[in-house]
Amino acid sequence: MGVSGAGKSTVGSALAQRLRVPFVDADILHPPANIAKMAAGEPLDDDDRRPWLDAVGEWLAGHRSGGVASCSALKRAYRDRLRAHCPRVEFLHLSGSPELIGARVAARAGHFMPAALLRSQFEVLEPLGADEAGVTVDVGRDVGAICDAYLSASAARRCADG
Repeated sequence: MGVSGAGKSTVGSALAQRLRVPFVDADILHPPANIAKMAAGEPLDDDDRRPWLDAVGEWLAGHRSGGVASCSALKRAYRDRLRAHCPRVEFLHLSGSPELIGARVAARAGHFMPAALLRSQFEVLEPLGADEAGVTVDVGRDVGAICDAYLSASAARRCADG
């Protein structure tokens, strides 16, 4: 989870390879109307996101032996909606400064999410709560180090939960 440009697709794909589970970039699950709205520079509202979050949750629930989905899941309510489909989902919050992530977004080409919407994502972002299953990792590291940090923290959390 994280804002656009945090590295969700790159890290998610690498993590899925390490775990030997399927991967989906949740952007492909957006209905065409959502993509058109974002491409026009309009942020999605909660009504726009509900069917998309349901599609992501259904994908996760359909992969009972594991799967990785890159999904912004910016608000607690969005993560709750994913958990409604897949109660055991765990989140990796890719966190970084607006400056670092803004530079990444500005440098990429061909993505439907314009850099102008990044600020609105940071404004909406609700970090993981202490009671949410997940790990926050800074994106200022390389992909391998991010995966290592997540896997170590996730294993430690599961051990602590008994």
